[in-house]
Formats: sequence, C-alpha cells, structure tokens
Amino acid sequence: MVLKTFGWSFAVTALGLVAAILFGGWTAFGIVAILSILEISLSFDNAVVNAGILKKMNAFWQKIFLTIGILIAVFGMRLVFPVVIVAVSAQLGPIEAVDLALSDKDRYQELVTDAHPAIAAFGGMFLLMIFLDFIFEDRDIKWLGWLERPLAKLGKIDMLSVCIALVILLISAMTFATQAHQHGGAHVDKAETVLLSGIGGLITYMIVGGLSGFFEDKLEEEEEHEHEEEEKAAREGKPRTVVAMAGKAAFFMFLYLEVLDASFSFDGVIGAFAITNDIVLMALGLGIGAMYVRSLTVYLVRQGTLDEYVYLEHGAHYAIGALALILLVTIQYEIHELITGSIGVILIGWSFWSSVRRNKRLAEAEGNAGDKTEVTSGV
Repeated sequence: MVLKTFGWSFAVTALGLVAAILFGGWTAFGIVAILSILEISLSFDNAVVNAGILKKMNAFWQKIFLTIGILIAVFGMRLVFPVVIVAVSAQLGPIEAVDLALSDKDRYQELVTDAHPAIAAFGGMFLLMIFLDFIFEDRDIKWLGWLERPLAKLGKIDMLSVCIALVILLISAMTFATQAHQHGGAHVDKAETVLLSGIGGLITYMIVGGLSGFFEDKLEEEEEHEHEEEEKAAREGKPRTVVAMAGKAAFFMFLYLEVLDASFSFDGVIGAFAITNDIVLMALGLGIGAMYVRSLTVYLVRQGTLDEYVYLEHGAHYAIGALALILLVTIQYEIHELITGSIGVILIGWSFWSSVRRNKRLAEAEGNAGDKTEVTSGV
C-alpha cells in the first residue's frame, strides 16, 4: 500500500537528487534535500486539508488530481510561479525573467523579495478565509469546545468571516504604510499593493469556494433523491445531466484544491530563498516535496485516517489560520521558516494526540457498557 501510494514520490526523489548532483555536485544534493524536507514540513497541513476535500471525489478525479494536478503544483507553482513574480514585478518578458533567474541570481532574489508583500497578502487572505469559515461553522464534533462553541454561535452572523478578514487586511496595509513612512516613505505605494492583492485573494476564495460549494450542494441533493431522479431521468432521457452535475462539482473542487495548494506553496517558495536563489535547485527541491504532499494526501484518503482521527482536520485548519497570520506579518517582518513549519506540525500533532485519546475513551466506554450487559444477562 505504501509503495503503491508513494512509488512515484520515491522515483522523483531519486531522479531529483541525481539531477542535483549532476547540476552542482554534492553541495547541490544537500540543498535539494533540505528544500524537500522544508516543503514537506511546511505543507503537511496542506495534505490533511486536501484529503478532506479529495475524499469527496470519485476515483477518476483523484487520478486527475495526481496527474494534471501534480503538473500544476510542481511546474506551475514551484518553477513557473517564481519566474512570473519577477516578470510582473520587474515588467520583464518571460524569457528575460528566466535569463535573469539563471544569470543574475542576486538580482532575481531581490525582485522576488520586493514582490513578497503582494504574494503574502494574496495567499494570507485566501488561507485566512478558509480558517474563518471553518471555525465559524457549527460542527457536531468539536476539538476545542470552549473556543469552538461560542465561535459557532457568532458564525450565525452573515458575512462575519469577510468582515473580519477585511479588517485584518486593512490593519496589515496600514501597518505596512506606517512602517514604510517611518523609513523615508520608499515603500508607501506598497500599502496599496497589499490592499489590492489581499482583496484579490478574498475574491478568489469567494469565487472558487462558492462555485465548489454550490455544485457540491447540488450533487448532495441529487444523491438524496437518487431513486426519484433515476426514474425521472429514464422517462425524460436526462442521465447525462446528472453526470454533468457530478462533473461540475468535481471540477470546481479540483480547482479549489489547486488554488489552495498555490496559497500553501507561497511560504515554501519564499522560504526557499533563505536557502538558495538558484531556480534550478529550488524547482528540484520543492518539486520533490510537492510530490510527497500529493502522495500523503491520497494515503490519508485511502486509509480513512480523517474518519478515524476526527480532530486532524481541526488541527490542520488551525495551522492554516496560523500560516495566514504569519504570511500577513511577513509583509513587514521576517519570520524564520523553522517557526512557520513548527507551528503547523505542533498543531496537527496535538490534534492527532487528542484524536487518539478520544478513541481510547470511546473504546473504554464501549467495553464498560459491554461488561454491564453481560452482568445483567447473567443475573
């Protein structure tokens, strides 16, 4: 099972490390290995959240996620995205940006650093909305009940998540403008960039998430009335419409997954520059890490881990909230990647441990109930 799920990841790891040695020797090998570990540690929460969405898809769309999706994740976000950042921010053509990345690595890193506020604002707002919508939803299973119960009550207020997100974005933009002004005003115009990028992230979340939720609800309605719909479809010749609805739902969930993965990868791509500014080594290391995140997502789905360890999804969403705030803070202040990665791992580890304790309590309760039944029967 493990080899089947992680086989491609192992193969890509071997090829990537060999390519690193051929490209830059053992030093490059070490850099690529470190980048791979960095990406996996920063994206473990991504895999948990992805699994919660992917388990709703059928086998076909899961394969699409692992094929076309991995191409988008590895080549799009880990290779093309850093080049696009430079091309847009420096107003260069794609070919010029690639040439700059290969020939003048210091200037390339400088341009990416300049573009970081816009990237952090967009990704931070997208992830923040995921977190807010999760904690304001009333759920049957609650991990931190003392916190989640009152938040679920507040969640009944319409558009609360959007209002809070916009307030946080406004504070971030104003803080950035104030700090820039204190340093001579050289980056005051970036406050506007932060504001616009953050709104762009919010709009992207609402469009993609809204369409995904809409078609998912439609699909659930179809399943609830399956027998009735089958009879109606047979009379009116509409079986294709039902299939199309399922396809639309899966497509928008797939699109949602890709935007989610892109937002998660922002910190990995930016953090990679703390280790190297060589775009080839960066693509190799982050690409290997992305493969493991994909494989781990599928493993969680096939093993039913989220159903058994019910608090894992909670822990992952709290990690998303922490990452969102970290991204917004990094607009002005530098935060070490070790802190970013550790927070996610700690929250997910805590939620896993809580799930194990819950399962033990339930097992003990069932055992005690069984013993009482036997005693009663004996009497």
